[in-house]
Amino acid sequence: MRKNFGAKTWLYPMPVLIVGTYDEGENPNAMNAAWGGIYDTGLVMVCLADDHKTTENIRKTGAFTLSFATRETVVPCDYVGIVSANDVPDKFARAGFHATKSEHVNAPVIDELPMTLECRLVKFNEDGICVGEIVNVSADESILDGEGRIDAKKLDPILYDSVTHAYWNFGEKVGKAFSDGKGIQ
Repeated sequence: MRKNFGAKTWLYPMPVLIVGTYDEGENPNAMNAAWGGIYDTGLVMVCLADDHKTTENIRKTGAFTLSFATRETVVPCDYVGIVSANDVPDKFARAGFHATKSEHVNAPVIDELPMTLECRLVKFNEDGICVGEIVNVSADESILDGEGRIDAKKLDPILYDSVTHAYWNFGEKVGKAFSDGKGIQ
């Protein structure tokens, strides 16, 4: 038997993405964006309201970074999602974050977050969807496997559960994509 919940904005898993931007004075800002993901090949999207400092910064610079929140960084990543840079201009520093300027776009790479998508603004849709082109993916060597690839287990990203408003990490590998289903005849 199933239980019906009605129309809910529930999707699993939801990555916890931290949007990094610079303001007009090159001051770094970070915002937790619970709703984001792949838009199309080479493109990502995040839902951003017009009143966010992050939205203003992206419109001015034409760039942003998306970094994955990790189990180790739950507290500062949650903090940058509940405090507005419009009210607390130094929230980036208060979160304990440090920035290195991206070599590819005018946006900060957050040193404490080991994997970052560096993006150039493509457009803002009329409904608040910010679309960016991925121009580089950078990863700290600490999360690479022996072959130089990103190891999801070492990255240890957290996921947002919109049903219970909780953060989770993901568990063990349970299959191989585009492969395991080939056994069905």
